Amino acid sequence: MSCAPIAGERELAARTELEAVFRAALAAVDGAACVRRAVEGRGTTLRIAGALVPPGARLWLVAAGKAAAPMAAAFEAAVGERLAEGIVVTKQGHGARLRRCALHEAGHPVPDARGIRAAEEVRALAERVSPEDVLVVLLSGGASALLTHPLPGLELEDLRTTTAVLLAAGAPIEALNTVRKHLTRLSGGRLALHTRAAAIVLLALSDVPGDRLDLIGSGPCTTDPSRFGDAWAVLQERGVAAAVPAAVREHLQAGMRGALAETPKPGDPRFDRVRAHLLASGRAALRAAAREAARRGLRPVLVTEELSGEARRAGRRLVGLARAAGAPVLLLAGGETTVTVTGDGRGGRCQELALAAALELEGSPGAVLLAAGTDGTDGPTDAAGGWADAATAARGRARGRDPAMALARNDAYGFLEAAGDLLRTGPTGTNVRDLVLVQVLNDPVPGSSKAV
Repeated sequence: MSCAPIAGERELAARTELEAVFRAALAAVDGAACVRRAVEGRGTTLRIAGALVPPGARLWLVAAGKAAAPMAAAFEAAVGERLAEGIVVTKQGHGARLRRCALHEAGHPVPDARGIRAAEEVRALAERVSPEDVLVVLLSGGASALLTHPLPGLELEDLRTTTAVLLAAGAPIEALNTVRKHLTRLSGGRLALHTRAAAIVLLALSDVPGDRLDLIGSGPCTTDPSRFGDAWAVLQERGVAAAVPAAVREHLQAGMRGALAETPKPGDPRFDRVRAHLLASGRAALRAAAREAARRGLRPVLVTEELSGEARRAGRRLVGLARAAGAPVLLLAGGETTVTVTGDGRGGRCQELALAAALELEGSPGAVLLAAGTDGTDGPTDAAGGWADAATAARGRARGRDPAMALARNDAYGFLEAAGDLLRTGPTGTNVRDLVLVQVLNDPVPGSSKAV
């Protein structure tokens, strides 16, 4: 019986350091902490994101996304009796104990009937807010799928199929949300149109490129610069127009003909009452990671804040950069890659990135990589991401797994689980895209053109 190769002492020490750096990044963008910093005072003197809440106004709350529950709990504690009512919608398993808000858990990333019911209740709450009161909306990544309610002429299965097809085709979040905004009732600014509130205060954690408020959670309270034609273009560019349900094609084409109302556009005066504030983003997480790395005596080097493209290619590129780096150094990258699914395996973009990196690193001691989602979930799995070092591929092989075959089948989860290289954190209470950390150890990765 063969024994699985184990990581060396340097690699194990590097893992401890990298996980500490990752945890420091999470702490800096913790959703509950961000909300607590945004709410000042109590009782009649209350400011949210620096703006005074009128003394007689009641607060109504909608929170949606993977970090919605801890963010809402912090808001409840901060505003006390000023909160009239609240609804929180989050991913299954990401709930928290709430005192005054109703909690709904729903499917993500593919929507389900629970999300429709929750969206209906959110719309009803928004309609109950009086013209003297304030609607507060807490958004974090995942809200688009969780607040799903199909527009007339569409059914839940139309949204489920379209989402699944786009995800399998490797559509980035900005493309996916462009389509969602033209298929669902509350996205693309429509939630704001359902309330008479004197003011709408939006507090958001960003999980999108460029921190665009119209894309976070598909922009339920912000105007939408995209059009039906842009949504149709996404389907064509991804080669999936024929694969989505006929009802979706007909809906988008009707919108392009002008037979359906467009989403509200920039400059719409109905949105003058919306005050939007970004609480945290991937940039803040990267800065915190760099600070912790420096505190530990590492040499942090930012590679990019907008890591994108196919996950496996990104993993190989980062190993290439590690080979070219002088050691010791810690490479930092943030963003969100994609996976074009061609196999029948299981995994997520961070796990696929790690597996591709493991194949590149095989037999080349000198670097350790961690790729993980800041929300604690990577794809439809229970892992946040994965590790890679020079022995990862060999460890998996010793357990009867072929790393190249696993990558071809999009089965990074199965391989990394066998190798003992999954990172599991559970729900983290935040969501600001992914972080990839590559520690180049004291000796350069073989192939490096630089000596230490």
